[in-house]
Amino acid sequence: MTAPRYRAIVDHYEACLEEHGDTHLGVDWPNAEDAETRHGVMLELVRDRPATLLDFGCGASHFYEHIVREGVTGIDYAGLDLSARFVELSRQKHPGNRYWCADILDEDVELPRFDYVVMNGVFTEKLDLPFDEMFAFVRRVVERVWEHTDRGLAFNVMNKHVDWERDDLFHLPFDDLAAWLVGSVSRNIVMRADYGLYEYTTYVYR
Repeated sequence: MTAPRYRAIVDHYEACLEEHGDTHLGVDWPNAEDAETRHGVMLELVRDRPATLLDFGCGASHFYEHIVREGVTGIDYAGLDLSARFVELSRQKHPGNRYWCADILDEDVELPRFDYVVMNGVFTEKLDLPFDEMFAFVRRVVERVWEHTDRGLAFNVMNKHVDWERDDLFHLPFDDLAAWLVGSVSRNIVMRADYGLYEYTTYVYR
């Protein structure tokens, strides 16, 4: 059976890990400071604690490490990634956490429910996927993840309001995303483009 085209994105991130190791470059973030900024924005999704949280597309668990560095308590962290290599790395580093290696679009996947889900960098790169195909992938994943979310989820995409765009990145107009979320997921959304990067993060709440 032919692998879904979106799995090329996983291959890309595994190649980054192979080349750069367990660093911000290993998850294809250009610099460490901006990566920390993103972690902070994702963490602000959480409005109340204690809470369970799934780091969807957890990579090397850098978001968990941010939580620990910041001294944040009351978050029961778990991670999920489509890449077996990243899940193995995360389990080695943090054996006390729960991790899943799974494709959420596989109908046989069974996951518990979580209060919050963060998806940092899952939708920022589309590589060779056409825009419409990538947007369809985003919609399918968010809808499936929403089924396992009790309070709220967050994800980021590239902004359209930039000096220039890259063909391999997923630049999604605000209006297109908002129209779909309000019509199909939830009217309770917050779009944040206030943290100085060429992207924006959307919070979706119940």
